[in-house]
Amino acid sequence: MTADEAATLPLGWVTSSVGELANLNPSNPDRVPPDDTEVSFVPMASVEALSGVMHPSARRTWRTVRKGYKRFQDGDVLVAKITPSMENGKAALASQLIGGVGAGSTEFHVIRPTEALVGKFLLHFLLQESVRREARAHMTGTAGQLRVPESFYESLDLHLPPINEQHRIVEVLDSYFTCLDAAQAALEHVQASLKRYRASVLKAAVDGKLVTTEAELARKEGRDYEPAFVLLDRILAERRRRWEEAEFEKLIAKWKPPRNDSWKTKYEEPAAPDTSELPELPEGWCWETLGRCFHVYVGATPSRTEDGFWIGSIPWVSSSEVAFCRIGSTRETITEEGLRHTSTQVHPPGTVLLGMIGEGKTRGQAAILDIAACNNQNAAAIRVTESGLPAEYVYYYLMGRYAQTRTLGSGNNQPALNKSRVEAIPLPLPPMTELRRIAGRLDELLPSTERLEGATRMAIDRIQVLRAAILRAAFEGRLADQDSTDEPAKALLARIRTNQAENRPVPTGRRRQTA
Repeated sequence: MTADEAATLPLGWVTSSVGELANLNPSNPDRVPPDDTEVSFVPMASVEALSGVMHPSARRTWRTVRKGYKRFQDGDVLVAKITPSMENGKAALASQLIGGVGAGSTEFHVIRPTEALVGKFLLHFLLQESVRREARAHMTGTAGQLRVPESFYESLDLHLPPINEQHRIVEVLDSYFTCLDAAQAALEHVQASLKRYRASVLKAAVDGKLVTTEAELARKEGRDYEPAFVLLDRILAERRRRWEEAEFEKLIAKWKPPRNDSWKTKYEEPAAPDTSELPELPEGWCWETLGRCFHVYVGATPSRTEDGFWIGSIPWVSSSEVAFCRIGSTRETITEEGLRHTSTQVHPPGTVLLGMIGEGKTRGQAAILDIAACNNQNAAAIRVTESGLPAEYVYYYLMGRYAQTRTLGSGNNQPALNKSRVEAIPLPLPPMTELRRIAGRLDELLPSTERLEGATRMAIDRIQVLRAAILRAAFEGRLADQDSTDEPAKALLARIRTNQAENRPVPTGRRRQTA
């Protein structure tokens, strides 16, 4: 430690290393139990979940775990060393073990503190994001099999306070974190309640229970009403009209004006849905598919190597922006030249986008365009407003069936939807007047839920930031009171070094025999 480093340390602190202050991966507990003693056992699944204090409940006899398993005891700190990297660095303090000792998967390091180091102080130190980030940077091995080596923790610097101050720091951290844990648990409970509420509202919408059905109103008011199949006939007729108009323009552009209507026979009527496994709908409703009701388009990405294709006036939506939201602006824009050199199209406001690619959250998420925009190939554009239907109804319907839509993906490496799968998604279609009432009611109920969810997520994020700040203050000596009467850590460390030197085994060799 340099003079400058010593000057910045709090009173009585000293810089050492984890390897000097603890025994890494000791071969056995300090007291080895008899073979028939029951001890705690930590399976592989528990290693990936290391966080805080561990109280294993599984039992094995010492005879079955004394070889081939990692062995530890009460007070040891266990640190996961395996991939994925987001799990790496998780740690727990072994406590209340059956028989006081345990064993388990070899995919964690065991760190046994000396008398100079409080176990829970070490645990909090290892749970700092800065330490975890550094551990990830030192992982070794092949892709998919990366691990943090023992040497990383052996040489990891630690600013060591006096032993009494370590206990005070742990006491303050426990107090703060108990409050933060309670606050986070309450927020997570709110999140779960909001999720259940949204799911119940969305289910009621497609079950005909969110608003009074048009059939019920018609009976009550003694009038007729237009059932959904009439609406569908109108949608299909408009769909065919648009196709004929587009085809006629193509023929004229090719200087081939049609002599008769035979060209119209090339129109392919969209296939009706298979309703054999679909639930029964309310009176006046019918099952349809997205492809029968709306035109579905897949976007594209202009070449990234052509500077003239980007930073233009046309909004371009990436799939990461399709996240159950309304899109009023985009991160990127393309030029008219970029549009002409790719197959993407500009879609009108009211188009519903559906994410098709990705193992994360993106696949199956939807968004509504509030602006005219085009999109990339990882999202489908569903032109809802061309049919006269409110986009909100389709958007909220896709929100309600998010998990189900994700199961439609295909592919080995990266599960994905495609245009035909999106077109085949079934859609419960109510009468138009009822559909508008449902969309309006959903727009009244769900945006406030989304705002609450956003606020809750933000509050949980702030708790994580506060945790990190508290830990940082703790290991900079700014959290607990300092006492000049405490034995300085330097004196304690010197005593440990002396003990280690005295207890170090003396190497032995074969004595040469003399005649």
